[in-house]
Amino acid sequence: MPNIANNSNRKSWIPVPENSDFPIQNIPFGVFITREDVITIGTRIGNTAIDMGALQQLGYFEGIELTDDMFMQDTLNDFISDGQKTWRLVRNRLAELFDENNSKLRDNKEHCEIILFDISEIEMLLPVQIGDYTDFYSSKEHATNVGKMFRDPENALLPNWLHIPVGYHGRSSTIVPSGIPVHRPYGQTLPNGETTPIFGPSKLVDFELEMAFITTDANLMGEPIPVEEAEDHIFGMVLFNDWSARDIQKWEYVPLGPFLAKNFASTISPWIVTMDALKPFRTKGPEQNPEPMPYLKQKGEKAIDINLEVAIKPESSDETVVSRSNFKYMYWSMAQQLAHHTINGCRVNSGDMMGSGTISGPTEDSFGSMLELTWGGQKPLPMNDGSERKFIQDNDTVIMRGYCQNDKVRIGFGECESKLLPAIELKF
Repeated sequence: MPNIANNSNRKSWIPVPENSDFPIQNIPFGVFITREDVITIGTRIGNTAIDMGALQQLGYFEGIELTDDMFMQDTLNDFISDGQKTWRLVRNRLAELFDENNSKLRDNKEHCEIILFDISEIEMLLPVQIGDYTDFYSSKEHATNVGKMFRDPENALLPNWLHIPVGYHGRSSTIVPSGIPVHRPYGQTLPNGETTPIFGPSKLVDFELEMAFITTDANLMGEPIPVEEAEDHIFGMVLFNDWSARDIQKWEYVPLGPFLAKNFASTISPWIVTMDALKPFRTKGPEQNPEPMPYLKQKGEKAIDINLEVAIKPESSDETVVSRSNFKYMYWSMAQQLAHHTINGCRVNSGDMMGSGTISGPTEDSFGSMLELTWGGQKPLPMNDGSERKFIQDNDTVIMRGYCQNDKVRIGFGECESKLLPAIELKF
């Protein structure tokens, strides 16, 4: 089926500001509350949110086989379950409907009043009900940096790292959409030089610059997904800040890996950008040596050129950009991650989320965490207000942005931002 929504020459009758993340070629999907307090599935062009539930009720998806309430739900899970054919049909229809030369909706002022909202009038919600969440560890630069800091610098990567996409099962209950603040977590830590742990708020809260992908119903239990088919089961991507408490993590992660240090909060951008929209930005990924095993072997351009940045905004001053990186640096691709995830027969469902792991580039200003940017706090980062940061302080806001751009179009994700609030007072 042709992917006509990616036509780079298409323009919309909805205004699109210059350098917007959301031209008509994007057509992401999300869930929001309208000014009438109605929860609906929608999309976005420029600074205009589009109520797809209202579009469906008014007959604009006629001819596409959809359940009657497909876009009047509070999650995208059922839509994602319908598969790639339906995703493309709907996205193509939206591209045609909002094309500058299509007057069907454009000239129907009554319908426009029902369907269109300024982005300031809506509240974004979590786009999917996330049943399961897996976090990978797939940036070679990040894994090497961490290995140098905490293990033998001459043998920074563990023996398995170049052979498998390393991951762990995370916690979906504390994944929140952009704009929701999070509290500094409590846990046990072991101060330097001590032999007995203490309990209290984490002193080393960090961000992790990641992307995440959302899957459809991909397989039955016991059935692996072949690497060459894996992307057929990926709906789209979001920005992902996997908040971390480094001091808690250091004490707890042996022998079973991250736990309280990672499950207290993760923040995602609320608009899911489809794999179809990202197709023009394919690029070659890093060379993999040694050659992956046959079930992980890929051909062609499997990486995506997504420009990424992270900024820290103290409560009473402007933001400071602290990192600029790119998703194309990831050693293990999304297809390899999903193929490995299911090679043992693990079932993957609609709305499951897979985090990429921290995305670090080859230069110091492209590292994807404060742990690396400050090298464990040894090299504080200057802020624009004259202060310094070793890790994230109370009332700091972390803002992540990501976009793809070529000479014809820019496709972006919007912002993934969240404020770190002080720890909640505990009473024992």
